[in-house]
Amino acid sequence: MSTPRPDWLASETQGPLDDKLGIRIVDFDPDRLVATMPVAGNEQPFGLLHGGATCALAESIGSWAAMLHAGPGGDVVGIELNASYLRAARSGVVTAVCTPVRRGRTLATFLIQVSDEEGRPTASARLTCLIRPACTPGDA
Repeated sequence: MSTPRPDWLASETQGPLDDKLGIRIVDFDPDRLVATMPVAGNEQPFGLLHGGATCALAESIGSWAAMLHAGPGGDVVGIELNASYLRAARSGVVTAVCTPVRRGRTLATFLIQVSDEEGRPTASARLTCLIRPACTPGDA
């Protein structure tokens, strides 16, 4: 990990779905977040990485990037996810690299490129998040 998790971002904020899918952020650089996810356990019935797992990886890393942009007083929610599948992953680990397209005051859009262990692209996604002030329980 070249850029560690920011101090203000509690270590227990990893979500339950991230835990189930094995998603791990390996670099918290706000200009280039990187996450990994194993293919094993995330396959569809035909042995390929499930598209839904790929979308969950993309939304997860994009949401982390939006949280870093929003800062400690902000809250984010995904409002659009678009994904294209380019190549099947059958084994190993896929890596997602998230870069900003635009980081505004209320909207942030990120490009997420997913590749297999050989560096071949497996999916490309775009996530847009709404940025809002942090809400307290019951405000949503």
